[in-house]
Amino acid sequence: MIPARLAWLLQEVPSLIIPLCYVITAFESLSAPNFVIISLFIIHYAQRSLVYSFLIKGGKPTPVHLFLGGLLFCTVNGYIQGVWQTRYVQYDTFWLTKPITCIGISVFVLGALVNIQSDAILRNLRRPGEKGYKIPKGGLFEYCSSANYFGELIEWIGYALAAQTLPSLTFAVFTFCNLAPRALYHHKWYLQKFEDYPKNRKAIIPFLL
Repeated sequence: MIPARLAWLLQEVPSLIIPLCYVITAFESLSAPNFVIISLFIIHYAQRSLVYSFLIKGGKPTPVHLFLGGLLFCTVNGYIQGVWQTRYVQYDTFWLTKPITCIGISVFVLGALVNIQSDAILRNLRRPGEKGYKIPKGGLFEYCSSANYFGELIEWIGYALAAQTLPSLTFAVFTFCNLAPRALYHHKWYLQKFEDYPKNRKAIIPFLL
């Protein structure tokens, strides 16, 4: 078992360091659109590894096999996104002014804000010294049980729209396939745990799923 903060930091940080190294080595030849799009990915993982991990309150220790799975994924995904955006795709000068790109970046930013707000709500559910479980309230938790997952899903959909590459699309699809079952499980657990749990809430996508 690995302490929660340490496990999260170590498993997430490869998706920050690896693409950042690719950006640094290719900086002189990197176009503005390429730089902006890979920066979305880097900024997300800077927040997740260097900020979120240190904000974790308590948290159950992470089993080694889950840690290794997360580490492997973040290493491979960080490599693929980094190398693709700096070596294999070249956007034209006007890419950042295209409507689909602007929409994608806006969706990414919106998703990041939802994700960060939802994480803050979860961290502050219990006052210092309190124990037990509580129903999340506020933000998009009024509409779905896993608003934090919804925010992250929205981020990567936005990233895929802005990047329009096979790796970015694959990552968005993988994110849904990974988070949706977990959200459905959490939603079922809430319904069983709390008799007064809001019945109108969905699991991960407001009004839909």
